[in-house]
Amino acid sequence: MPSRKRPSKLLRCPTCGTLVSAGGEDFPFCGDRCRKIDLGKWAMGVYKITSPIVDPEVLEDLGGAGKDRRGGTSGDRE
Repeated sequence: MPSRKRPSKLLRCPTCGTLVSAGGEDFPFCGDRCRKIDLGKWAMGVYKITSPIVDPEVLEDLGGAGKDRRGGTSGDRE
């Protein structure tokens, strides 16, 4: 039986919707332009990760980010 090459899976570019081969160089995008558009959206804050933070160490770090050694915030100085 001759070996067959499996066709690569086709998906849609997340930016423009063009069909893209899963083995393509710019995957999951159709090209560099769509990749840069997507990066720009992340940089402008269009995309957000909305899952809650559940790691206690991360929560502690975030809670103490604006406090100085005396326990107040950096804007509370007299």
